[in-house]
Parts: sequence; C-alpha cells; structure tokens
Amino acid sequence: MTHNDLTVTIGREELVVRQRWETASIANDALIAIWFVIGSILFFWEDTTLAATWFFLVGSIQFLARPVIRLRRRIHLRRLRGDRYTDDAEDY
Repeated sequence: MTHNDLTVTIGREELVVRQRWETASIANDALIAIWFVIGSILFFWEDTTLAATWFFLVGSIQFLARPVIRLRRRIHLRRLRGDRYTDDAEDY
C-alpha cells in the first residue's frame, strides 16, 4: 500500500481504494442513477411531484460533478507525472 491509498474498514473486512478519481467517478454515477430512479418513482403519485422534481434537480446538478472529477483527475496526474502524462486512451 502507498500513502495515497484510501483504506475503509467495515467490520473485519478492509477495502483499499487505489484509484481515487475513478472511484469518485463511479460513486458519482451511481448517486446520479439513484436520484433519477427515486425521482421517477415519486412521479407516479401527484402528491410527491414536488419531491420528484427536487430529486431530478439534484441529479442534474450532480451531472456537473462528472467533468469536474475528470478535470481534477487530469490535474492531479499531471502534477504527479509532469510532462510524461498522457491518458487520452484511458478515459472512463
């Protein structure tokens, strides 16, 4: 393990996250899906339309986090690797 690894302990299990930016991107995408699924379900009832709209708004705003995470990752890798950094083929 390196000092940059993120370690999460759950009971007796341990999860080591080595690629923080990819993990952040995956978690962000999962949350976007959750907000839109909840919003979609809430649109089935007229009484919960306002709440559904808020879930859609949160999911839409969170879409803005996607390019921010990618940009942050690129800046981070450039800082670590300098001129040697190229990852055009590694977009996720």
